[in-house]
Amino acid sequence: MKNFLIVIVLPLVATILSAMWSSPDKILAWPLALRPVHLFLATFVPTATITIYLVHRPRGVYLISYSCFRPYSSWRIPLANHVEHVSHVHMNEKKAWHFATRMLERSGLGNETSFPPSLHYIPPLGCLSETRAEAKTVIFTTIDDLFAKTSIGPNAIDILIVNCGIVNPTPSLADMIMRRYNLRGDILNLQLSGMGCSAGLIGVGLAKNLLQTAPFGAHALLVSTEILTGMYYTGKKPSMQLTNALFRTGGAAVLLSTSKAKARFELTQMVRKSTCDQDNAYRCVFHEEDAEGYSGLSLSKDLLDIADKALKDNMTTLGPNVLPFSEKLKFLVSFTLEKVPNARINQYIPDFRTAFEHFCIHAGGRGVIDGVQRSLGLSDEHVEPSRMTLHRFGNTSSSSVWYELAYIDAKGQIKKGERVWMIGFGSGYKCISVVWKCIRPTQHADMAWADCIHRYPVNP
Repeated sequence: MKNFLIVIVLPLVATILSAMWSSPDKILAWPLALRPVHLFLATFVPTATITIYLVHRPRGVYLISYSCFRPYSSWRIPLANHVEHVSHVHMNEKKAWHFATRMLERSGLGNETSFPPSLHYIPPLGCLSETRAEAKTVIFTTIDDLFAKTSIGPNAIDILIVNCGIVNPTPSLADMIMRRYNLRGDILNLQLSGMGCSAGLIGVGLAKNLLQTAPFGAHALLVSTEILTGMYYTGKKPSMQLTNALFRTGGAAVLLSTSKAKARFELTQMVRKSTCDQDNAYRCVFHEEDAEGYSGLSLSKDLLDIADKALKDNMTTLGPNVLPFSEKLKFLVSFTLEKVPNARINQYIPDFRTAFEHFCIHAGGRGVIDGVQRSLGLSDEHVEPSRMTLHRFGNTSSSSVWYELAYIDAKGQIKKGERVWMIGFGSGYKCISVVWKCIRPTQHADMAWADCIHRYPVNP
């Protein structure tokens, strides 16, 4: 049905060309026999229709470049240091210490992940001044590197989108960026909050929609981060201590445009699915206070099952747009045979490896990566960027997929024409798919991986 117009038009064009080939004189004489008004309508109506279509069709959106934050060496928090830190924060609480130790051992994180300076104190600092200091360091360093990469200055920015789940100071982080770089007063600046780890890809969709109404060649700057100062949970509830074990400092800045000049990737597909109508999905990632009044993020034990269902819903929508015909046919046959009475046939799961060469799965934890790998039937090489990002940087929330793309770039694995599938999960519960097609491979590793890519992959 998607190709219905093409199926009708192609035979019609073939018939006309065949008739012209067999009797060109009659075909050429036909326009001369028409009345002027009919000839005008025959030329004007198709021309007007094509013009209206070209004017109103969605513009292409392109990724010019991106940059990921590389934490300073003094921010590093080796696993042994983290365990010791927990033992001091939770004095006389052996259960909390044992739980943190067990979680860190199973987390898939390495010894080079980072906390901001505020979380190295005992007890951790959570004041607003430290929060702003972390935000400025992460965001400004990343944007500076992006502007240096692209040679595009602040005056060229038409849209600014910032996402940070928990921290929302006044003035906003978007206003802080505008003041720092003296951005134009007429740009659109927005900030997304409470959207969880999927906010970075949601920001891509928002930028895409806003760029459709902006002048051609406009630039959108997307900044994704999660500020950890003030987020450290100091209570005893195990489901809320998980965030301390998984989340680490990180951030990314991304430059998008409707102009293909200097572009590295083209945005080809975007699918967003939400399951917040279900109570268990809505509360599986929940910011709340425990019984003693300590606030933090609570992660439900049903999180992995909910993520798996959200991914399958997303795949159902994305599949028809990206899968080759052979995979669609196999699924159709399987779906049809399932309806046969007494048929013992399992539904065929399409092979998405036939549609994409690279996968960037949100590095939310080892369990999340393992679950997606099983659901999609991916090899260890396909999930290597996600595992190595988790090992080197930890769960950097909404920016993790950009660290994974940077890993693929740093390894020189992506080639022109290859497709990258970014999969993001977030509170609510949401699953976001974004598909990029490579236009121009990079020649240089991003600063996040530049000094360590030669040591990867490792055995996490």
